[in-house]
Amino acid sequence: MPDPTTPTALTVLTVLTTTDTPDKADALARGAVEARVAACAQISGPVTSVYRWEGAVETAREWQVLLKTTESRYPALESWLLAAHDYDTPEIIATPVTGGSAAYLSWVAAETSEGTPE
Repeated sequence: MPDPTTPTALTVLTVLTTTDTPDKADALARGAVEARVAACAQISGPVTSVYRWEGAVETAREWQVLLKTTESRYPALESWLLAAHDYDTPEIIATPVTGGSAAYLSWVAAETSEGTPE
């Protein structure tokens, strides 16, 4: 029988956001980890984004930030991102993790626990 205290893959999420400079990406990544709403964050870029905004098709150079959190901490991460982000409508997309190393999934859960000491 599985240990109910061990996180399953489905309790872990990856959350994607983007921003327009590497410094802003670093601030979002570092701030989320420091706030314990994400266990870690990876920054990649630049990427080219093509999107419709206010009736026009736009192209922008952006940096992606991929954050790892738990389903229970997602609302806090989303709130944190909305407050910290300077975009009017930031991309915030959460995807469930459907498989992964039990040790890594446990680490994500431990690092995002509200009771974890600094």
